[in-house]
Amino acid sequence: MTGEPAGRVASGIYLVCMRTAPVPAFAMPSLAALGAFLVLCFGVATIGGAITSDSVATWYPTLAKPAITPPAIAFPIVWTTLFALMAIAAWLVWRANGLQGARGALLLFALQLMLNLGWSALFFGARQIGWALAELVLLWLAIAATALAFRRHDRRAAWLLLPYLAWVSYAGLLNALIWQANR
Repeated sequence: MTGEPAGRVASGIYLVCMRTAPVPAFAMPSLAALGAFLVLCFGVATIGGAITSDSVATWYPTLAKPAITPPAIAFPIVWTTLFALMAIAAWLVWRANGLQGARGALLLFALQLMLNLGWSALFFGARQIGWALAELVLLWLAIAATALAFRRHDRRAAWLLLPYLAWVSYAGLLNALIWQANR
């Protein structure tokens, strides 16, 4: 009897990591995986928020910004939506093929999350607008590569990354204009 729960846990871990058949959306391992992707994405968002909070309050308002800069309230709304879409996209890919079957696509996903955090660290943390712009190009390429990789597993997952790619394109334009105006 004592071995039974461990056996269930082990089989659940096997199901999450090694399976090749899709898991029903509302099965417990599937919901746990969705929760894990949400925690991962919003964990990155939280770390990014901690990096940016001081500069957003003190440094960023002093910068010359283009007329196309959105109001401050737009940023948390947009980023909350984008991080949720990212998590759902990764979950769909995981559901389709598991960690083993979608390893390359999910590694690209992790890379773009790290680059997302890196942009916050460069732009707001280090206040290096030009370096942040260069890093944003790498982020854009990583998002595009992730969307293409996700498409092979679940087309919906690729579509869910397109708003993120569009926002990062817009952010790149803003970053370039802010860099130009504040050199």
